[in-house]
Amino acid sequence: MSVDIVETTEPTPVKAGVRLRLLLHSRTGMVGLVIVAVLLLVALAQAVGLVGYDPLVQAPAVRLQGPSGAHWFGTDQFGRDVFSRVAAGVVNTARISLVAVAVATVIGTALGVIAGFYLKGTDAVISGATNILFAFPPLLLALSLASVMERNWFTVAVAIAIVYVPIFIRVARGPVMSLREIEYVRAAVSTGQSRMAIMLRHVLPNITSIVIVQVSLSLSWAVLTEASLSFLGLGTPPPAPSLGSMIYEARTLMYVAPSTMIAPGVVMVLLVVGLNLLGDGLRDVFDPRKRGT
Repeated sequence: MSVDIVETTEPTPVKAGVRLRLLLHSRTGMVGLVIVAVLLLVALAQAVGLVGYDPLVQAPAVRLQGPSGAHWFGTDQFGRDVFSRVAAGVVNTARISLVAVAVATVIGTALGVIAGFYLKGTDAVISGATNILFAFPPLLLALSLASVMERNWFTVAVAIAIVYVPIFIRVARGPVMSLREIEYVRAAVSTGQSRMAIMLRHVLPNITSIVIVQVSLSLSWAVLTEASLSFLGLGTPPPAPSLGSMIYEARTLMYVAPSTMIAPGVVMVLLVVGLNLLGDGLRDVFDPRKRGT
């Protein structure tokens, strides 16, 4: 028996260089990465003042102008530069989405690992709470949470995070239930290692790839959720720009100044599509069948 334990080893991790090479050869992944990178770089350039104007400054003298050299996406009903507001909206949406997904990833993955490894009573409690949250439509749950919280970007991120925690619990729990029965994990248990050490050293590293792919996909969902909350008036409070609130404000200006609605709508679609394509590429990169290639 002791010989079997000594010879039992974990799968060899795929080197970072191999991962990068697989991503570079993934057309969908690279297209998604380029789209997301360009949008974020332009948005950050506006945030530091390299391009555009102050998104909050009003200039009634140039209100409702079409796209021009001075105002690439035109101006809104208050004379604010639409390009600058869209760029600021991307930064705001990215900040909320990143914080929300980060919180959901940490809490959801931790609870999923605990539920899958301990099972019995612990699993029953965590899985029961997860099922309760899954009983609510995601947007409805986010609306309910956002409506009872103080309105600022962080509380919006927390509301979105709570909605996505159950997803990460499910994503982590299933693989952990399989891993706990694998020989090298059982060998670690038989040698007297603590459960916490086993989860940190043997279980968590082996589900990292699954979690990373889920993170990339959840980011696109978080962008849509934040935009939906802002469109319904429960997102980031004004005057801070948000893609969802810009589309809501422009609904009466569609025929007078169509760029006020088209610009934020197109940028939001590109951001979501880019994140989804990047997620598809990462799924290929972390596919176990690619190991050793």
